[in-house]
Amino acid sequence: MTTPRIAIVSFPGNNCEVESLRAISQSGMEALFFRWNDDRAKLKDVDGYFIPGGFSYEDRGRSGMVAARDPLMEFIGQEADAGKVVIGNCNGAQILIESGLVPLGKHLDMCLAHNIIDRKRIGFISSWVWITPSCSQERCATSHWSGVMHVPIAHGEGRFTTRDPDLLEELKRNDQIAFRYCDANGSVSEDLHCTPNGALYAIAGLCNPAGNVVALMPHPERTPIGLPYFQSLKRWIESRSHPAISQKPLRAAGAALPLNDAAPAEIELFIDTVITNNEERTVEAAAREVEPSIRIKQLRYIPLKGDPAAYLRHVASFNPNKEIAYVRRRGMLTRWNPDAKREEPSLSTLLSGLALVRRDEPFEGEEDPGTCYVLSGIDATRPLSPTLLGVLCNPHASTLVRIVA
Repeated sequence: MTTPRIAIVSFPGNNCEVESLRAISQSGMEALFFRWNDDRAKLKDVDGYFIPGGFSYEDRGRSGMVAARDPLMEFIGQEADAGKVVIGNCNGAQILIESGLVPLGKHLDMCLAHNIIDRKRIGFISSWVWITPSCSQERCATSHWSGVMHVPIAHGEGRFTTRDPDLLEELKRNDQIAFRYCDANGSVSEDLHCTPNGALYAIAGLCNPAGNVVALMPHPERTPIGLPYFQSLKRWIESRSHPAISQKPLRAAGAALPLNDAAPAEIELFIDTVITNNEERTVEAAAREVEPSIRIKQLRYIPLKGDPAAYLRHVASFNPNKEIAYVRRRGMLTRWNPDAKREEPSLSTLLSGLALVRRDEPFEGEEDPGTCYVLSGIDATRPLSPTLLGVLCNPHASTLVRIVA
């Protein structure tokens, strides 16, 4: 029998290629390293794809968003439809969720959102967790093992969540909840001691309806203990040929992204950068795959009720060496002079265009800061396409509003 060949697909910013290559090789498969811009002819004989962890495109926009919209992922989706396996761990899982390949197929049904405890964001987590298969052994490509597995996690956005009220029940019915967080005895719990990132239903990993695409947040590739995960993958490939997999018809997307108007706050700060904003440029490049003529200006947005000077005097809030601050009151824009510590008249066209503000969960009130995108180069009189809105915001963990004067 031919040894299965797995392509380790690396996007700019991924950093888990070495341990991924090692895990695939140690499980008895052949590992092929493939950069996102390599010649796809190298992939003609592979049996599957492994998308490793790291920070693809520096998590610009949000984790996995840019890589998920790379043309290579459309090709990998076609390969998955043909029956080949696609596995994504950590950032790879974020890419699969953002691409729509998991959980149901072609649209955003979930988000891997910011880690939280008691509705408070907690930042990056690097620790060890226990996971256990929560589907049948034959259900998905990496679930053919039993018991518990002690593996590391390392992520800032690893919380499986959705705003689709029916999705969780559908995933349960389909047996697509492949892995859940548990304790050393295998008892599953959403409590912090088992599920440190606040994931819905203690979900650690999901598969697609066919079982050949798996998104997992922890890192079994980083420890010899994780070998059964990859041996299961080998067994899945060897026990199947690769005909096109028949899936039930895809349902409509569960959560649309409403775009409502929001009245301006009493005082609004817009923070621009003096230096090149690489995130702005990258998000714009992703958006141009949908709207080729679009231009995007990205700003930090802070609504205030108090004196903006009190906020802007602190370097932790505003760095005048690389940032420019604008203050808007009732439609009138001024520019902050950091040397004189006062506002001055401004003729800036900074907000000329369609101004949208994205806020990410958890929300902490009216003064919760956000990201402002000012869009130009498009017809602002017609509705923005769901595909474009999906670049700017994942509706399962964020809101997007249009701010008006």
